[in-house]
Amino acid sequence: MTFKNLCGALALTALTALAPITAAAAVPQQSTIINGLDLDSMKLRLQETDIQPLEGIWYYPNEQITLGIERFQSTQNIAYRIILLDSDDINTLPGTIIGYIAPTALNNKFQLWLYSERDHITLINPLQCVATLNNNATSLTFEPPHWRLKIRVNIARFLPTLFNGISITPSIEREQLPIGFRKIYPQNPNQYPYNTIRYL
Repeated sequence: MTFKNLCGALALTALTALAPITAAAAVPQQSTIINGLDLDSMKLRLQETDIQPLEGIWYYPNEQITLGIERFQSTQNIAYRIILLDSDDINTLPGTIIGYIAPTALNNKFQLWLYSERDHITLINPLQCVATLNNNATSLTFEPPHWRLKIRVNIARFLPTLFNGISITPSIEREQLPIGFRKIYPQNPNQYPYNTIRYL
């Protein structure tokens, strides 16, 4: 299981849910590393603050990756950063920032950026998707598309009737389970009351 596999899973949503990052978002084009940050130190950081619903330690079960999400001070609308804490991929160091999260007009919908490529130990090329936080803030998912347009070209009719030889038809794909993270800390939402972020 590697971080590359996680990027591959996210590529399933490339036609509809993922899009190349725009300059206006001001998300760094490559990852940075927070030295000395691991699972234990992340838990201490969270215990010393008023935890927001998105904050905590998360687990990606398909790839056995443990992540931390914490608030991130930015001049833009980016409110959180996603930090790798533990992984079977020895080429990705603990403390590596693998993505960012920004709020939207809906309380449970967020803009999520995850780096999609690797340049040695640095992650590059952030891609954007829409993430959904469930009611009790225990799962953060991004759902692959169920519908996709296919463009079919009838080669036998391509010439001379060019336009009559092309048809666009909808196709129904098999239902896919959402991909995403589940929260492993804090496990009891009542233990750490959530507070809404206040921008000054």
